[in-house]
Amino acid sequence: MNRTYPPRTTSSPDAWQSTRAQTSLATQIMGEDDVAEQHDIGRPTGNDQRELFVSCPPEQAMQQQFEHLRPEFIAVHDIATASSQKLLAGMAAASGRALQHLMIRRQGNGTTLANLVFVELPTADGRVLRMYSTEVDADMASRHALARMLLAYSRLGVLMVGSLPGHAVTTALKPFHEHMLSGPWPNRQLLLLPLASGCTLISQGMELARDTGVGVRATPQVGRPADAWGFISAAWSRMMETPPRAGERPMPALAVAMPSMTAEAPATMPATPVPVVERRGPDRLQMRPMPPVPTAATRAITPQNPIERYVRQVSELPGMASCCVFDVATGADIAHAGASPGAADLALHGKTLLAGMSASSRSMGLGHVLPEAAITLGSHHLLLRGLPGHPGLALHAALDKMQANLTLVRLQVQRLDALLVPPPGA
Repeated sequence: MNRTYPPRTTSSPDAWQSTRAQTSLATQIMGEDDVAEQHDIGRPTGNDQRELFVSCPPEQAMQQQFEHLRPEFIAVHDIATASSQKLLAGMAAASGRALQHLMIRRQGNGTTLANLVFVELPTADGRVLRMYSTEVDADMASRHALARMLLAYSRLGVLMVGSLPGHAVTTALKPFHEHMLSGPWPNRQLLLLPLASGCTLISQGMELARDTGVGVRATPQVGRPADAWGFISAAWSRMMETPPRAGERPMPALAVAMPSMTAEAPATMPATPVPVVERRGPDRLQMRPMPPVPTAATRAITPQNPIERYVRQVSELPGMASCCVFDVATGADIAHAGASPGAADLALHGKTLLAGMSASSRSMGLGHVLPEAAITLGSHHLLLRGLPGHPGLALHAALDKMQANLTLVRLQVQRLDALLVPPPGA
């Protein structure tokens, strides 16, 4: 059927022409001039802005984009906090990049329907990985729908949870559980980051994952943006070790070392409840660059290295905040995974603690064997033990006291000794 539209009364550049095809993908074929743009969402209109013109609701347009282009990205969502855009701002400053905006506009008149904020993170192969905040500048219905769409189609979804009682967290997560069951929900990895002191999300994470096939991990409390990034990058590194499913592209590796992460970061991230109201105008959130965070992503991890495999497995135990294998004689760190404390601190203080206990043991005539110790502090447990089959090396691990069962973790660590001791005849 041919349709005739009345001519436009004003002459203006068809700025939306280059993105119009992207919202009717089933019937439009992109020409050669669009090849360079078809792998990204929207059309660049400036150094830090892209725009997408749509003739449907913004969440439907983004779903079309995700299903057609299949981009790799991380989505960060706020629950009772306002931290996601601050995390993005910190990552942008740390990597020497700017926060960017994807403007979704109404086709024809250019009315802005939504403004999405994201940062492009460098990867080891030269590509960029987008990290979106789900705190979208839009009307309430579109904001909620876009948040669900971003989490559903992300390769890794991150939920940052502020100060809420347990039952309120369960209530806040229930809509996501329902959407995960009803679909579409291609995402298979979610990370829960508690920001409030004493907040544990293990039971809520188990309920969120129930009957969905989605892997949900809860981390210890996150007090600084650097800690949040440490857990996110470690989760991404773990996901890279899993072979891609049919139709999926291999995941890009995050850059081995994030540049310019040298200045001091803010001491804490906000965890106070944020009332659900219509969003104000876009805020310019400022954050100084974050300090370096030794994580699994910052080290070359090879499947052939048993110590690296061992550290990675230890870091995945419930409640594990950070762990490090170090040289007992020199205090040099050998392998590290987790967020804070960092590798250097764990190695140095592990050496000091072992030296003190060894000296006491010798003075009391109790032997010269390398000690094993479990120490309980105010909010953490420390675990120190030698590595079987590797004389002169030891493990120093820090566990979140609210989330870790120290007795169980010690048994689990002992079972992991098999990764270090070669089988007979090997």
